[in-house]
Amino acid sequence: MKKWLLVIRAPFLVLTPMLAFMGTAIAWWYDGVFNPGYALLAFAGMLLAHISVNVLNEYFDYRSGVDLETIKTPFSGGSGALPAGLLKPNQALWLGLASLILIIPIGIFFVINVGLGLLPLLLIAVACIVLYTPLILKMGWPEWAPGIGFGTLPILGFYFVQTGDYSMPAIVASIPIGILGHNLLLINELPDVDADKKAGRRNLPIFIGKAKASMVYSVLTVKVYLWIIGGVVATWVIGSDVIPAYCLLALITLPFAIKAIKGSRQYDDMSRLVPALASNVATFLVTTLLLGVGYVLAGAL
Repeated sequence: MKKWLLVIRAPFLVLTPMLAFMGTAIAWWYDGVFNPGYALLAFAGMLLAHISVNVLNEYFDYRSGVDLETIKTPFSGGSGALPAGLLKPNQALWLGLASLILIIPIGIFFVINVGLGLLPLLLIAVACIVLYTPLILKMGWPEWAPGIGFGTLPILGFYFVQTGDYSMPAIVASIPIGILGHNLLLINELPDVDADKKAGRRNLPIFIGKAKASMVYSVLTVKVYLWIIGGVVATWVIGSDVIPAYCLLALITLPFAIKAIKGSRQYDDMSRLVPALASNVATFLVTTLLLGVGYVLAGAL
């Protein structure tokens, strides 16, 4: 069991319930709906998608040799399960494909019972899963894929399965989560630049250099908080729901974000960068959780 938990990168799967909670909370706040069965089924689908992309990434990284070159940290460099021989590459491949295939009936169920509007999101998600490692990582700016795949799309998807529609508040709420998803990959790429170059990848730290990539990370992280504050101010000014004031709870994570920003600027010092990677993960997880709590409080009070 331990080897399977390792290859699916189990500790990182905690992001899925955070996304499910926030997307569902927005639907309850804005539309007053909550279908627990749909919420659980959508969560299962997202969990399978998360497992699939993790395991397929492990497989392709091993095949390319990048896993043998990366600097291992608790947050980057792969799980090490395949290089250590804990699993055969084909076992990882079949697990990744099986997880992807199991998503299909869940998606069909929601398209039939909730609406065709979900189909574009599902198709984009599948494309990101399948093409992420073999193609997207070689495009010069691959960070957009986890930005939408671990941010924007899940929030909109969990919202849609509850309401059968999209709304401007849901779209607005998905933007900062998309930025956090983008930055989750971006900062984790900094220790692996040399290994990624050998594997033929072209991500932002390679394409524009570590210094500029860390600046992009810093600017986007600040924009997450400015976006939340701006949404709350817009609600007060125009008198229409954009982001409820209770979502300012997410500002509690600013110290984590500042630590991550400072560490990202010291990208060649692993003693500073690794704590920054941890702070970045905390920023993503806790910000998403607190935004969800903010929407729940806004709907209840």
